[in-house]
Amino acid sequence: MPITPATETHSSPNGTAEPILLELVDENGVTTGTAEKLAAHQPPGQLHRAFSVFLFDERGRLLLQQRALGKYHSPGVWSNTCCGHPFPGEAPFAAAARRTHEELGVSPSLLAQAGTVRYNHPDPASGLVEQEYNHLFVGLVQQTLAPDPEEVGGTAFVTAAELAERHAREPFSAWFMTVLDAARPAIKELTGSAAGW
Repeated sequence: MPITPATETHSSPNGTAEPILLELVDENGVTTGTAEKLAAHQPPGQLHRAFSVFLFDERGRLLLQQRALGKYHSPGVWSNTCCGHPFPGEAPFAAAARRTHEELGVSPSLLAQAGTVRYNHPDPASGLVEQEYNHLFVGLVQQTLAPDPEEVGGTAFVTAAELAERHAREPFSAWFMTVLDAARPAIKELTGSAAGW
């Protein structure tokens, strides 16, 4: 089996390899246990904690990320700025800030909670299932991006109108519109009515 972000292991302080674990939750977001990352995404999927980040520039444009072709899940498609899973016991806010820096090489100048959304999105291409209790965050980015090519295939800052055009002609992640719609109230508060979100 090829080594992918889903199947690779992390080394613990004593040098042994450990699988990547996700935090399982109930319908109210209360932790119920852990599961290995790939196993949690096998049909029908296990409900687990996740996060989605939406960062904007000073002009109110959303930073999109194109997922790297080597990703185990939804490779090559466009999605929100950053998304992922907290480690068991890690605060979603901390995980969101950590992964944004790891993937894009930037730290948000502002990052605020924007609610949660629960969804079930099968991915026909991979056969995997996203059963997620997703913590949403919105914020501002003012630094120059330095994406990790193993995580990010491309980036783009788009207005609301440009997003609609791109979404109509290019592939996006199955969960993108669900998390965007759930975050819209906080996005509008952040960017102002003139931005059109």
